[in-house]
Amino acid sequence: MSMIGEYARLTPAELDRAIRAPEWVQEYVVELIERELDAEPAASEARCHDIDKTWHALDFLLRRIAFPVDIVHGEEEIPGAEGWGYEPPRYLTPERVRVAAEALAATPHEALVGGVRPAELAEAEIYPATVWERGESLDYVTSHYLALVPFFRAAADAGDAMLIWLG
Repeated sequence: MSMIGEYARLTPAELDRAIRAPEWVQEYVVELIERELDAEPAASEARCHDIDKTWHALDFLLRRIAFPVDIVHGEEEIPGAEGWGYEPPRYLTPERVRVAAEALAATPHEALVGGVRPAELAEAEIYPATVWERGESLDYVTSHYLALVPFFRAAADAGDAMLIWLG
């Protein structure tokens, strides 16, 4: 089974409801994902997004450059939310989404991976380890990073919060 980093944009009212009723938000997010499955909207138009298995590598690389927001795991836990996958969902407030969007826009992907070799990810036991052990390119990570830029920008422009989990 794969560990996939997942995101859902929530309005402030939806975030408030999610905090009060975590069972509601799980059902709501499943509906959002299903609605977008066939449509495959651009990252700037989507309400949901995933970064596939790059979450651990992105976390490693973002921490390395002291990125100001935890866009991989979120910063605050949804109280009482269980059964989402590998960990409870966490969220970023609209203000933190705005900070993240600005930082993403100011951080070119070259700065993210500059000077990093796949062997370093393998040595750090970054998931999925077999990818880095084979010496595969970091293009896999940067392509997902580049898709996060318009996704977070659109969320920030709309004043949305962000729900984040590993599914």
